[in-house]
Amino acid sequence: MPGQPQLGLRQNWRQFALLVVINTFVGAMVGMERVVVPLLAEQDFGVASRAVMLSFLVSFGLVKAGANLVAGGLSDRAGRKRVLVAGWLFALPIPALLFFAPSWKWVVAANVLLGINQGLTWSTTVIMKIDLVGPKRRGLAMGLNEAAGYVAVSLAALCSGYLAGVYGHRAALLAIGGAAGTAGFLLSVAFVRESRHHAEAEARMQTGKRYSFREVFSRTSWRDRTLFSISQAGMVNNLNDGMAWGLLPLYYVSHGLAIRDVAVLSAIYPAVWGVSQLATGTLSDRMGRKTLITTGMLVQSAAIVLILLSTGYTVWASAAVLLGLGTAMVYPTLLAAIGDVAHSSWRASAVGVYRLWRDAGYAAGALFSGLLADAMGMSWAIAGVAALTGMSGVIVAACMRETLTGKDLPERASGVSLMPARD
Repeated sequence: MPGQPQLGLRQNWRQFALLVVINTFVGAMVGMERVVVPLLAEQDFGVASRAVMLSFLVSFGLVKAGANLVAGGLSDRAGRKRVLVAGWLFALPIPALLFFAPSWKWVVAANVLLGINQGLTWSTTVIMKIDLVGPKRRGLAMGLNEAAGYVAVSLAALCSGYLAGVYGHRAALLAIGGAAGTAGFLLSVAFVRESRHHAEAEARMQTGKRYSFREVFSRTSWRDRTLFSISQAGMVNNLNDGMAWGLLPLYYVSHGLAIRDVAVLSAIYPAVWGVSQLATGTLSDRMGRKTLITTGMLVQSAAIVLILLSTGYTVWASAAVLLGLGTAMVYPTLLAAIGDVAHSSWRASAVGVYRLWRDAGYAAGALFSGLLADAMGMSWAIAGVAALTGMSGVIVAACMRETLTGKDLPERASGVSLMPARD
C-alpha cells in the first residue's frame, strides 16, 4: 500500500534514536533523587520515621502507576506525541519546588508531579519504540530503551551525590532537574513524530480478537496466567527498587559511609542494570522470555541478601552489580513479553495496565519497608523485600508460559495470546 508506514528498526532508526535520547532525560529526572532526597529528608527536614520519609515514594509510585494506565489508553485514542509532550509539562516545575521547599510536604508534592511525568513520558517512549520496530525486534528495542533510561538514572544519581557534597542537596536537584526537564520538553515538541500510524499498519497485518479496555485490564491483571505472572513480577521488581532507592542510602550511611561513597554505590546498581539491558533484551529475542525473568528475580533476591549479610564497601559494590544484572534480565524482557502476547490494537493499553501494577510496586515497597523498618529495623525490612522477590521468581516459574518459541512464531507474530483466559 503506497504511503504505508514501514516497520523495523533500520527503517525508523532516526526517530528511534531520538526517543532513546529523550528517554535519557526521563531517567535523569528520577535519577537525581535516588541519593539526595532520602538524605534531604533526614538532614534538612529532620524526618526520623522511615515510613514518613518514604512517603515521597508512596506518592510517586501511586501517581506514576495511575499515569501509566492513563498513558496507555490515551495513547491509543489521542496519539503518542501529545501524551509525551504533556508529560514533560509536568516536569518543568519540579526542580524549583524541590529547591525552595519549606517543608517535607513540598517534596511529597513535587513527587506527585514527578510520578505524572514519569508515567506519561516513559510509557509513551516504550509504546512508540514498540510501534516503530514491529514484532521481530521487541526485545532489542526494549533493551535499548531501558538501557538509555537507567544509565541516565545512574549518572544522575552519581552527579547529584557529588554536586550535593559541594553545593548542597537542593542546588544539585535544581541543576540536574532543570537541565533534563527543559531538554526533554524541547526535543519532544520540536522533533518527535507521531507513531500511532505504525501500530495501525501492523494491526492491519494481524489476526486476533480486539478487546475493550475493561477486558484488557482483567486479562493483563489476572485472567491470563502469563500476563498475571508478568504483572506481579514487574510489581515486585519495583518494590525492591523502591527499597533500594529509599532505604539503602540510609542503611549505608548508618554504617559510616560518606555521601560520595553512597552516591557511587547508588549509581552502580542502575548503571549495571542499564548497560546490561543492551545484552539481555537481545538475548530474550533468541532464548525466550521466561527463563530470563525467573532467573533475574532470583538473582535480585540473592543480591539483596548479600547486602544484608555483608559489610564493607567492596562487598556492597559487588552486590550492587549483582542486583543490576538481575534487574536487567527482568526489565526489558517483561515489556517484550507483553508485546508478544498483546495484539497491536490493544497493546498500548496492555502496556499501561502492566506499568500500573509495576509502578504500584514503588508505593507498596515504600509502605512495606518503611513500616517494617520503623517496627523492627532496616535489616528486617531489607530481608522482607528479599523474600518477596524470591517468591515472585517462583510464581513466574510456576505460572508463566513462554511467549517466544519456534513453534509459536505464527501466533506471536499475529499478537494472539498463547495462554487461554480463565473466563
